[in-house]
Amino acid sequence: MFTIKENVKNEIEINKSKFITYILKLNKEKDVNIILNKLKKEYKDANHYCYAYIFENIKRFNDDKEPSHTAGMPILNVLENKKLNKVLAVVIRYFGGIKLGAGGLVRAYTNSVAKAIKDDNIIPMVKENEIKIEFDYKDINNVNYILKDYKITYKEFDENVIYEFIYEEGKYPEELDKYLIRKKDL
Repeated sequence: MFTIKENVKNEIEINKSKFITYILKLNKEKDVNIILNKLKKEYKDANHYCYAYIFENIKRFNDDKEPSHTAGMPILNVLENKKLNKVLAVVIRYFGGIKLGAGGLVRAYTNSVAKAIKDDNIIPMVKENEIKIEFDYKDINNVNYILKDYKITYKEFDENVIYEFIYEEGKYPEELDKYLIRKKDL
């Protein structure tokens, strides 16, 4: 199983239609709708926002008003052929006035995604875990120092401090435990 090292944007033009492709890392499946809404605002004049994603064991695609299985399914096929996971591919299409036909659409969406995914951007997937921790304000500097190389995905400052962070399996920072009031795997 593989994922991508960095998010990618690529553009191609086919018969006057413009295809803008984004290949994006997914940390949570619920991020898909947030990302799609952001792209729809950014490219509000586009005709189609077709996508596919693979997140763990979940695979989804959407043709967004293109003929059935001519956009989302070809995008998903590229992700599957590259054995990618935790990845969202979105292809934004501006219709150029020339109809491509079903076969032309399949080729266009396949090529737009395949050209965006470069082999040097594909990396082996490392199993990650997410955890929620709670600690006293007095320990915030120590906790921040311990977590400086970790991805903190959520912070809440209430009666105590609550963080959610991601760590690679087998690389949980044990020295953190002495500062914790509570911890819970997510």
